[in-house]
Amino acid sequence: MLEFFPSRTLTLYLARLFLTRILAVLLMLVLVLQVLDLLGASGDILAYSGNGQEQLLYYVSLRIPQLIARFLPYSVLLATIITLATLNQNSEVVSMKAAGLSAHQVLAPLILTAFVISIFSFAFNERVVTRATASLDAWSAVEYGPVPKDSGVRNNLYLSDGRDLLLARTLAGQGDRMVLSGVTFYRRDQNDMVVEQLRAERAVYANPGWKLERPVRFVVAGTQTTRLASATVAPGITPGEVMLARVDADSQDLFSLAGSIGELHEAGRRTSSLDAAWWHKISGPLSSTLMPLLGAVAAFGLARSGQLLVRAVIGMALGFAYFVFDNAALAMGNFGGYPPLVAAWAPFVLFALIGETVLVRTEE
Repeated sequence: MLEFFPSRTLTLYLARLFLTRILAVLLMLVLVLQVLDLLGASGDILAYSGNGQEQLLYYVSLRIPQLIARFLPYSVLLATIITLATLNQNSEVVSMKAAGLSAHQVLAPLILTAFVISIFSFAFNERVVTRATASLDAWSAVEYGPVPKDSGVRNNLYLSDGRDLLLARTLAGQGDRMVLSGVTFYRRDQNDMVVEQLRAERAVYANPGWKLERPVRFVVAGTQTTRLASATVAPGITPGEVMLARVDADSQDLFSLAGSIGELHEAGRRTSSLDAAWWHKISGPLSSTLMPLLGAVAAFGLARSGQLLVRAVIGMALGFAYFVFDNAALAMGNFGGYPPLVAAWAPFVLFALIGETVLVRTEE
């Protein structure tokens, strides 16, 4: 009774049953969501001249890893409900408990399987999802056209030079050879009101400032629009500050993100949101391990009592409540409401305690 896995045969049976259902649910979710997502994005992709079926397939290849990473914990939750409800309905749980197994021993193979899934999810996120996210962001930033052949391409930059703002769709190059594309510069007065706007397709570093090539100038006071040969703006923004302007946690692995956070710390920048995202790269995949515990309420109790559906709904509600709580805590961490460590791990610890409490109460 003290052994956590009392039977090798039973452990392999439950693990195989659970794993096949996880894969089936994940495949169903990814296929349905990918079709819906492609329907929404295909218009933008095909709007660029020359794009066709090859680009649509490329988009799918970049989007599928993101969908797998996002919905794998949901798949584990739904597979838990399906597996345990089926075992309960077939009286297999009753047989296991009659053989002397406790509720924790019944769940042990499922939790072990979910833990292995969590390790796979972490490795998959670090090696595949981050690269796919970076590629998709860079591609969408140029409106699904050719991406500049540069490994340092970044997108959606938002920079400030005192009161003035400099926005860029993409960045390519390093150091003094940086090139900004899709540039918009806003000059603001002491009341933070925009008094002038400059828009250009390209800008290069002028040391100091950024030289806009053939910008369109709009003066708010006279509502006048003119085309200039060139203009140099934002002398206070250096290439070093540009590199630190946007750190996307989703497109960087654990070690790269830690390096970016260190650079931001040295520059005196606020990093609480990135710190929370760093911790969540660990706690996020580990959430799959929690799903069998939250869905365990569907396994215990007599199926003939007519409450099996109610128990399954309760288990599903607990699982989805965790995801809601996790997103809310992470949002609070991004705004500085929670410390980063608390924002990433508090939902996991809280719902682990809730799941254990429900399991003990249900077994009694």
